[in-house]
Amino acid sequence: MIKLAFSDKYIYELPEGHRFPIAKYILVKEQLLYRGEIVPEQLYDPGLCPPELITGIHSPAYWQQLENLSLSPKEIRRIGIPLSALSLKRAQNSVAGTIASTSEAFRTGLGINIGGGTHHAYAGHGEGFCILNDIAIAARYLLERRKAGKILIVDLDVHQGNGTAAIFQQEERVFTFSIHGKENYPLHKEQSDLDIALPSGTGDREYLHILGARLPDLIQNVRPDFVFYQAGVDVLKTDKLGKLSLSKEGCLQRDLLVINSCKTKELPLVITMGGGYSSRLADVVDAHTHTFAAALQVYG
Repeated sequence: MIKLAFSDKYIYELPEGHRFPIAKYILVKEQLLYRGEIVPEQLYDPGLCPPELITGIHSPAYWQQLENLSLSPKEIRRIGIPLSALSLKRAQNSVAGTIASTSEAFRTGLGINIGGGTHHAYAGHGEGFCILNDIAIAARYLLERRKAGKILIVDLDVHQGNGTAAIFQQEERVFTFSIHGKENYPLHKEQSDLDIALPSGTGDREYLHILGARLPDLIQNVRPDFVFYQAGVDVLKTDKLGKLSLSKEGCLQRDLLVINSCKTKELPLVITMGGGYSSRLADVVDAHTHTFAAALQVYG
């Protein structure tokens, strides 16, 4: 039985006005249960990521500022979400979920974090709704414990994973691959190991052709022994902050390309959520739910 990392503890304790940006996590969990894709026993709370793992990626100075809640108003605005003891614990919980999901991936082939994908956080600062970089911390965790020797990060959020790209720019054991909108946040793009910047309005056919042509060769050439997949659904045509034009079906086919490529090669895979900002929250929840449901069916 594949288990999924999830905790609503630090969501419900947030002030009411601060819950909306992360309400989708609860709704995705509920949708998976309602559809019968999972049972309650598959859900587990991964706890809080300890500081010593966080500072393997983030600078001690930045972590100290977070712990002391001493970021300046400008730095908090750059992150875009309120900083409090509870929101920091929520971030630590999300990171712990991605780390714990690596163990599930080694056990079953697939690890799922109903959260995570906070790829805009740099070593020394947060931005773009991201306080801590969960995938970067989890990747470092695997490398330092020699659980993986070559890691591939497939980032298909509509926004480039600039923080992740910057963190691993000099790390040969981590290959960062990003397909994102060319004319979108962040204004200044970092250099991933492979960036594919798509023009605004790119739809299903072109997107899937590009991904289908590049991913198998990439896996063959990079030869990873572990894969992280940042499965942001802000590629949807309905997204308020994205400029691509994928349908829900196209988004699902994107997911299946990644999932099946990893399953075929027997590569341990961890999937995190990433962004999603469609006007109708139901569209966001549906797309994220489809991602996880598809993965569970392939690996079930």
